[in-house]
Amino acid sequence: MVFGAITIPAAYAALNYYIGKRLFQWLRLLLPSVSGILFTCIYVFLAISLFLSFIPLPFILRSILRFISAYWTGVFLYFLLLFAVTDLVLLIGVLIKMIPRPIPQIVGLYRGSAVLIITAGLICYGVINAGHLKNVTYDVKMEKALQSEMRIVLISDLHLGEIGTEKRLESLVKGVNELNPDIVCIAGDIFGDDYTRISDPNRAIALLKSIEAEYGVYACFGNHDGGRTLDRMLVFLEDCNIRLLKDEYVIIDERLALLGRLDSSPIGGSGDLRRSDAAKIIASIDKNQPVVVIDHNPAHINEYGKDVDLILAGHTHKGQLFPINLLISAMYDADYGYYQKETGSPRVVVTQGAGTWLMPFRIGSNNEIALITLR
Repeated sequence: MVFGAITIPAAYAALNYYIGKRLFQWLRLLLPSVSGILFTCIYVFLAISLFLSFIPLPFILRSILRFISAYWTGVFLYFLLLFAVTDLVLLIGVLIKMIPRPIPQIVGLYRGSAVLIITAGLICYGVINAGHLKNVTYDVKMEKALQSEMRIVLISDLHLGEIGTEKRLESLVKGVNELNPDIVCIAGDIFGDDYTRISDPNRAIALLKSIEAEYGVYACFGNHDGGRTLDRMLVFLEDCNIRLLKDEYVIIDERLALLGRLDSSPIGGSGDLRRSDAAKIIASIDKNQPVVVIDHNPAHINEYGKDVDLILAGHTHKGQLFPINLLISAMYDADYGYYQKETGSPRVVVTQGAGTWLMPFRIGSNNEIALITLR
C-alpha cells in the first residue's frame, strides 16, 4: 500500500515531466520567446486537476475541475503514446542514418505539430463517437425449456455523474423503450463513485423511471456503486422503480430465475452488503427453470457451472479507448460480446456499456444497448 502510494504518483510525475519537456521543446521552436514559468504553471495545473477535483469545493468549482481533468486525462494518454512512438521512430532513423544527428529543428517542429494535430483529432472523434448509441442483438437458445421467447435489454456502466453521462440519458431511455423489452437488466456501475456528482438527480430519476418493460427493470451493483453515498444510491434506485438484486433472485413470469450479484470489490465499500457464495443461492432455485445471472465483472464467469444458463456482464467498456482495448482483451476470457467456454458451460453476454468513465471519449469502442432474445 505504502509502496503504491509512493511509486504511482512518482511515475505519474515522471511521465508528465517527459510530456511537458517534449511540448515545451516544440513550443520554443514555434514561439522562441515563450515563458517557461507560465508554461510550467499551466501544465502543472492540468496535470494535478484530477486530484484537485476530489477536494471538497463548491459544486460549480468541482464540476469545472472535473471537466478539465476528464479531457486532460485523454490528452495525456495520447500525448504519452504519440511522443513515445515518435521518439522511437526518430531513434531508429538516427541509428540507421536516415536522420542526421543532432536532429534538425525542423524535424522536431513537424513532430510536435503532428502529435498535437493527431491528438486533437482523436479527442474530437472520441467525443462525437461517445455521443452515439449503438444497438447490438443476440439470439440465445436456452438449454432448459423456455415457455416462450423473452426479450432482455442489457445496459451497464451508466456512470451517472461522470462528464457527459446525464446528457446521454434521455437518448438511452428512448433507445431502450424502442426495443420493447420484457425485462431490462442493468449490469452495474450505475453511478460514478459519488452520488453527489449527479447534477440533476430529479431529472435522472424521471428518465429512468420512464423505462418501459413488461416485467420490470432489475440491476446489480458494480465496483463504482458504493462508498460514502451508498444510502442515497439505494434510495435513488427505489425512486426509479429499479429493483436492485443484492445476491438474490426473482422469478420472472414463472419462466426463468433472474439472479443479481453484489460486486466483489466495491470502491469505498458497500456497508453491510457482502457478496456471498453463488452456489448456495443457485441451489435454492428450481433446477427446471432457466437461470440468468447479472454479474457486473466478467472476471467472475468461472464461478458458475451448468446450473446457470446465461450470465450478463459489463465493466470492461471494451477498453473504452485504443490501445487500452488491446490490454483489456488480453486480460479477460470474455471482454465483450457472446462467449461460451465449452458445451454445457454458461453462455455469457458482455456489453461494452452505455456510458463512459473518467474520460468522455470512445475510441475503438461504442456506447451500446444490447437486445438479447432468449428462445
